Amino acid sequence: MEPIKRIHHITAIVGDPNENLKFYRDVLGLRLIKQTVNFDDPGVYHLYFADHDATPGTVITFFPWPNDNYGRKGSGQVGRIAFRVPKGSLSSWKEHLDNHSINTKETRLFGRETLEFDDVHGLELAIVEGGETSDVDKILGFHGAVLLSGNPEGTKELLTKKMGLKSLDAEGQNQHFETLGEERHHIITAIPPMAPGRFGIGTVHHIAWSVPDRETLESWQSALRGEGFGVTVVKDRNYFESIYLGEPGNVVFEFATDGPGFTADEDMESLGSALKLPEQYEHRRPEYERSLPKLEL
Repeated sequence: MEPIKRIHHITAIVGDPNENLKFYRDVLGLRLIKQTVNFDDPGVYHLYFADHDATPGTVITFFPWPNDNYGRKGSGQVGRIAFRVPKGSLSSWKEHLDNHSINTKETRLFGRETLEFDDVHGLELAIVEGGETSDVDKILGFHGAVLLSGNPEGTKELLTKKMGLKSLDAEGQNQHFETLGEERHHIITAIPPMAPGRFGIGTVHHIAWSVPDRETLESWQSALRGEGFGVTVVKDRNYFESIYLGEPGNVVFEFATDGPGFTADEDMESLGSALKLPEQYEHRRPEYERSLPKLEL
């Protein structure tokens, strides 16, 4: 199998959708590129954010839960999500976050200077410098993520022996890996000092890995089933097709195709401007437009 080259997207559970929108759009400067519903729970939004061009490897998505059901961070989840920013911009990002009264912590979590902080709903985030120097201090996409694996050695074997990530180094119980694509996304596996996690507001639901097309996706499905993983059928998500599985450390992995892409039902300039529903829910549009909170676009 050809190695996995990058993260496709990361999906998390958050609270109020307008608080989510204001944080990722107005504070982090990402673009809302799609407003739709959770295809498996259509009474809830599924909001997609990315860079302006919806570039693969920049997409973070959210299920905004309209209640106070906060999750518990722990093993079997994705932990901190790191965004990449231009070289030389970390200090200006710190000042920017300070101006928005967001507490930050300077660490070296990703083997280089890392600025850690939480979003408005307690989701753990970070900023790491990378790429070229730029006059514009914007998020370039993902730098990587931490996997709170319940079985770090099993996770390592899947990442390196099957998915083709490169093992970089280890620091204490943390192991550091990198994808081989041009994005060079960084993955850290860490043994969490806590009980198994519980999904809810402030936690990550899954991390998705990019594959080029349906044929490659089905090859991964067959190969992973051959290794004993419980892999789902191929699911049509309108903007990509995907499969899901629980990896050895119980983190939910998705493998998702690059196409057809987010312009399948909107042109590039209109991305995120209207509620888009899959065909199976279109007949219930009036119901969803009444029940879903109005977004402050």
